[in-house]
Amino acid sequence: MTGEVMADVLARMSAAGLDALVLRPSPDLRYVAGRDVSGFLVLVPGLPPGFAADAAEAAALIPASVSRVGVDAQMRAHELFVLRVDADLVLASAVLDPLRVTKRPDEIAAIARAAAATDGVLALARELSWFGATERVMARRLATESGAEGVLSVVVAAGENTARPRHTPAGRVINPGDAVSIRVTAESDGYHAHASRGFVVAEPPEDFDAVYAVLLSARDAAAEAVRPGVTAAEVDAAAWSVLDESGYGAYVTRGTGYGVGLDRREAPWLTAADRTVLAPGMTMTIEPGIHVPDLYGARVGDVVECTDTGARTMNQMPRALHVLDP
Repeated sequence: MTGEVMADVLARMSAAGLDALVLRPSPDLRYVAGRDVSGFLVLVPGLPPGFAADAAEAAALIPASVSRVGVDAQMRAHELFVLRVDADLVLASAVLDPLRVTKRPDEIAAIARAAAATDGVLALARELSWFGATERVMARRLATESGAEGVLSVVVAAGENTARPRHTPAGRVINPGDAVSIRVTAESDGYHAHASRGFVVAEPPEDFDAVYAVLLSARDAAAEAVRPGVTAAEVDAAAWSVLDESGYGAYVTRGTGYGVGLDRREAPWLTAADRTVLAPGMTMTIEPGIHVPDLYGARVGDVVECTDTGARTMNQMPRALHVLDP
C-alpha cells in the first residue's frame, strides 16, 4: 500500500469517527493494500497495518477499547461472529467509496489498458466471417483469438436476441440481415473496462440504422455533458433527452452508464437518482441502449475519463454501424 492511500484512508476514518477498519478479500481490500491479499487487513490509527490469515486472527488485532468499527461490505455473517466486535459497526464503503470514485494516474492507466483490450476484440469482429456461425461459437472465437490480454467476457447476441439486454450467447445461427450486438469486458491489474458495439450482417434490418443513429447521438450527448461540476444525473439526462425525443423512449434501458474500476460496476451511477458531482479522475462507461422487443436492440458503450476539460474517451474503435461480411 502507498503512503498516500494510507493517509487518505486514515483521514477518512478520523472524520467518520472510526476506531478500526476491518477488510476481507474484496475490491476495497485490493484498493487499500494496493495488491490482491488472501487474508484480512485491520487498520487502527496509531498502529501499523495488521494482516491476518482469517477472521479469528483479525479479531486478535482489534483493540478491546474500540467503539466504532468499519467492516468490509462483503463481510460474511460467520466472519462477523468470529470477529466478536463489541462496538457499533458501519460499512467500510462509507469511508472508501469517496476515495475510490476518483482514480489515481496509475489506476487510470490500468483502466486504459483494459479498454485497449476490449478494442482488440471488437477489431477482430470486423475481420471474421459470421454467416452460419452461432452466437456461442463467435463469442468463444472473439475471446480466444483476439490476442488481447485480460478479456473476461464476450457477449454476442444476434437477430431478435439483441432485444434482450441480459442475453447469454446461445446456439442461435447468425444469418444475413441480422443485427449483431457485441459487448466486451476486460481487466488489467484488477481494473475493468467495458465496450459495446452494434453490427449488421450484409445489410441492416428495417429501421435498424435509424435506431443506431439515435444511440450514437445519445452517447455523444452524454460524453459532451461529462465535465467537472456536472452531476451524474445530468449526464444521464443529456442522453435521455436525445433518446426520448427520438420516439424510442419506450424501448430505452434506463440508466446511461456507471463507474468502472476495481469493481465491474461502481459509482458514479449515470442515473436520474445519482447526484454525485463529477470531478477529474472519475472513470465511467457511457452505454445507452435501445431494445425493441422481438425485433432488435443495441448498445453503444465506451469508457470515458472526466478531465479538467471534459470527457476523454479511452476506447479507440469506431462507433459507426459496421457491416460484417456474410
